[in-house]
Amino acid sequence: MSAARPHIALRAGASGPALPHRAAAEIPVIAHRGASEDVPEHTLAAYEAALLQGADGVECDVRLTADMQLVCVHDRRVNRTSDGSGVVSTLELAQLRQLDFGSWKQPASDEEFAEYPDLRREGAHRVLTLERLLELVTGHPNRVEMAIETKHPTRYAGLVEEHLVALLDRFGLAHPRLGERSPVRVMSFSAMSVRRIRRLAPSLDTVLLLDRVPLRLRDGSLPRGVRIAGPGIHILRIHPEYVERVHSMGNRVHVWTVDQPSDIDLCVELGVDAIISNRPKAVLARLGRDGTAPPATARHGVIELNPDSP
Repeated sequence: MSAARPHIALRAGASGPALPHRAAAEIPVIAHRGASEDVPEHTLAAYEAALLQGADGVECDVRLTADMQLVCVHDRRVNRTSDGSGVVSTLELAQLRQLDFGSWKQPASDEEFAEYPDLRREGAHRVLTLERLLELVTGHPNRVEMAIETKHPTRYAGLVEEHLVALLDRFGLAHPRLGERSPVRVMSFSAMSVRRIRRLAPSLDTVLLLDRVPLRLRDGSLPRGVRIAGPGIHILRIHPEYVERVHSMGNRVHVWTVDQPSDIDLCVELGVDAIISNRPKAVLARLGRDGTAPPATARHGVIELNPDSP
């Protein structure tokens, strides 16, 4: 792994003081759609595997069904990740529950699940509701933060954010008490979605996901109220200076989707604030946290337009 560059004091920005450089072992590792390289994405099994592997947090995408239930599905249609077909927003939860969301991803060998035999049980590869994922996360003995991505455009527009905040409120996660921080942050490529969350739940952290950096944000600034930039790793390969610019404005950087050793090393060198990966176990090992190094002080979780986006 390449050595981390020395921290240079940066100017204070519009959003607050410049942020310090994180050490490798302090960078939270977020399981992208669960441990999705090993187990079918967005299934309960994928998230259970991620937590067993030691991920600091989990990331998921959410969509509304025809009967207004939030489910964890990345694509607009279920065709790629299930044995069915159709648009998520036109199907009811009962219809989605009839589909198999695991058989599309065949294990590499019969030993694929040897480490986690319980992940083969009935129901572990069915459609996952956000409510069930929240139950898993809030019931974990350690603090696990969640990154939830709202998917847009959708026929239901702002109803997505309204139902999301209402569900989070049921778990006591939408409006933390003064001095406390919710383990949930909401992410989106849609600036409108982020604004809606800021209006409905001002205390929640929000992340503006970036497939490219607009000219107006290239100085490291972010829209009003947003404190976390979510660039794809392809941006940092070409423009590594972007992390320093974001930090100089007092903002944080959460990077997707970081799977390759060279990209992990780049993130460490640049001092990013969270790594989102399909391979949480491999990233933890690369960071020296394979069971021998102490974990990061806070456990993190995250919510994610093309199949490679967060």
